[in-house]
Amino acid sequence: MIRHSAFVSISRQCAIALLASAIGIPVCALQSQTGNDARTTPPSAVQQQPSPEAQPSLNQPKEGFWGRVNPFARKKWVKKQLDPINDRLTELDEVNARNAQAIKDVDERAQAGIRQAQSSADQANQTAATANTQALAANNTAQQASGRVDQLNTTVNGLDQYHQITDFEVSFRNGSTVLSSESKQKLDQLAAGLTGHEGYILEMEAHSLAAGAAGLESSERLNDTVKRYLVEEHQIPIYRLHAVALGNAQAATPGDEDTKPERVRTSSVHIRLMENSLAARASATPQSAGASAKVEQP
Repeated sequence: MIRHSAFVSISRQCAIALLASAIGIPVCALQSQTGNDARTTPPSAVQQQPSPEAQPSLNQPKEGFWGRVNPFARKKWVKKQLDPINDRLTELDEVNARNAQAIKDVDERAQAGIRQAQSSADQANQTAATANTQALAANNTAQQASGRVDQLNTTVNGLDQYHQITDFEVSFRNGSTVLSSESKQKLDQLAAGLTGHEGYILEMEAHSLAAGAAGLESSERLNDTVKRYLVEEHQIPIYRLHAVALGNAQAATPGDEDTKPERVRTSSVHIRLMENSLAARASATPQSAGASAKVEQP
């Protein structure tokens, strides 16, 4: 028993000695190396050691016990390392949100501007279309007015333009102003062709066998007889009757001015039916009352 205890004691002492020697050898080697470095280091190298500011700070946090991330680090230490990163990510998210909102606002304003510009363009197009329609209407009105003016000018220029439809003579007995039955029949036919028509006049030239003032007075009574019969019996307007008393003078035939007029041989009234084509355009042409008919007084 004593021998066993002595053996255990000797074994423990040997283990302690071995452990001490294992620890002491590196320390001695480190001290020996430090001393050798101190002896071999030149003074200039000692003087050129970096300043304390250039040396790494002893207060810098270490990543684990061995200079690496400790897989057994606590949650508190991990949270402490991740908090700056999370704060930075949160800040970036806020910046992105502000940028997205700004982009959205700019897009909304741009869309509103585009809609307003489109609305203004549509309104301008509608106004232009309305103006074009009004211009066309005004152009049509101007053309119609121009055509109407041309028509009025033509009408005004042609108001005094008459052409002969027919002519005949109503003869009287010498010294008498009474119409014979044949003369009345001829005037009746003339008046019947003028009923309901416009744009005509009756030219009457009265001739008498008497000369001088007596002839003029006699031919004036012949004109009055014919006009009175047409007005009283057939309601011919007085303004359509144009008469002249020539006595024994004979008017020259139109177109034969160089020919000497024939001598008056009987008392008569020469009647010409004249028509204005513009004034009579809306009505029918007056019917002929006999071409160059001469009614002799029995």
